[in-house]
Amino acid sequence: MYKELLWIFTQLPDDYIVLDTETTGLPDENGPPDIVTLGITVVRNREIAASFEFKIQPQKHISEEAQSIHGITNEQAAEFESFGAQWDQIAQYLKEQLIVSHNASFDWPILLDHAARYNLKMPIISGVFCSQKASIPWAQAMNLPCSQRGPSLDTLTEALGVENLREKSSGIHGAEIDSQQAARVVETMRRSGTPSI
Repeated sequence: MYKELLWIFTQLPDDYIVLDTETTGLPDENGPPDIVTLGITVVRNREIAASFEFKIQPQKHISEEAQSIHGITNEQAAEFESFGAQWDQIAQYLKEQLIVSHNASFDWPILLDHAARYNLKMPIISGVFCSQKASIPWAQAMNLPCSQRGPSLDTLTEALGVENLREKSSGIHGAEIDSQQAARVVETMRRSGTPSI
């Protein structure tokens, strides 16, 4: 129903990267939060080909609220590698790719902030696509709950009948699992928006 409102998803390339972050908290007067985990799911020919999670030692303290969402403590994060030490590998996945993120206005500026903070060179990418913003017209037409940013990943997962990967991990958010979930939702929306021949 209302598949014409999903047209933008049918225009996505067959190959792209889905990116998700878990952080120390929300942006505040001290600037963006630090990344604690960075998830990357590689989509090739409209199928999930691989996924990875980079565990990153933050410079900022992880808030209690953030800990309750992703389950990572400050003690655990202190053992992770620095962002700079892992950047070359992260950048290789991003290079010349379209980056898809469910809430790109949160994830992408934080990644750019980290690259600038560590004086690292950002690779040339094809662009950034926010699946949350792009799904707003369809979600509103379907009377799904939407915040100002758009429908949550959980809302779309349930509405589209997509398997909920997070349920298998006690409901805990994780950058890798959430990037996989977003890839599944995006591809389901692409198929739902494709006209029948």
